Order: sequence, then structure tokens, then C-alpha cells
Amino acid sequence: MAEATVEILSPPDWPQPSGYAHGVAAAGRLVFVAGQIGWGVDGEFASDELVGQTRQALANCLAVLREAGAGPEHVARMTWFVADREDYRAKRAQIGRVYRELMGNAYPAMSLVEVRLLEPRALVEIEVTAVVPAQPGAPAAAG
Repeated sequence: MAEATVEILSPPDWPQPSGYAHGVAAAGRLVFVAGQIGWGVDGEFASDELVGQTRQALANCLAVLREAGAGPEHVARMTWFVADREDYRAKRAQIGRVYRELMGNAYPAMSLVEVRLLEPRALVEIEVTAVVPAQPGAPAAAG
């Protein structure tokens, strides 16, 4: 089986980021996870607060990744959409603990954007791009 490779990119004269990478170079099979919000498989929200919804949204992302034979270590990029950046800032430490619990030491390239989400109760939506080893028999990428 081919190996996926992920290389963290950080210019030597830049400050070291905390909780993310400035950039990631990756080679392997690409997996794109659509934006996941904080509801469970029953379509019900796990929580009406940001930390609880973040936990569920991350768990949802990881569930989709498992379908591709991937885990947190394969994530190359994450985009977080939050409904209220001040709420995010106020709960950053709690969100960080949830992140480390579910994602371990995986710190991909990340962006965070304040938006109005389609689902009115949603406080966060997370989308993921991962790079995983190609699986035997998997279709080749179109060129």
C-alpha cells in the first residue's frame, strides 16, 4: 500500500503557530469531508453551546474520515465556520481541550471564518481535507 506523506511547512523566521500549521505539503489519496455541524446521526443537536457542538462536529468529521480508512493524522486542512467569533474566543481553551482529545497532536493548516450558518441552531461547521494512503483496488485519480 502506498504511504501518505504529510510535511508541515513553517518558514524558519516566522513565529511558530499554536494549534495549527502555516502550511502542509501532502501526497496520497485526497479525501474531502463536507462541512459538519454539531448534530448527531439522529439529526438532533448534541448541545446548544459552542463547545458541545464543536465536539460533535469534530466527531462527525472523524466518522467520515474512518469511512476512508483515515484518522486525525491524515488531516491536511480544516476550515472552521463559526457563528460568533467572540464566543469562539471566549471558549478557545475549552475548544482546544476538545480538539486535542479528539484530534491528538494533528495540527493541520486551518482557517476560521465568522459566518451566518444555514442551520439556525448551528454555532460551528467544520470541513476537512485529508490525505490518506491509496488503498489497493481504489480508483485512480482522474488526470
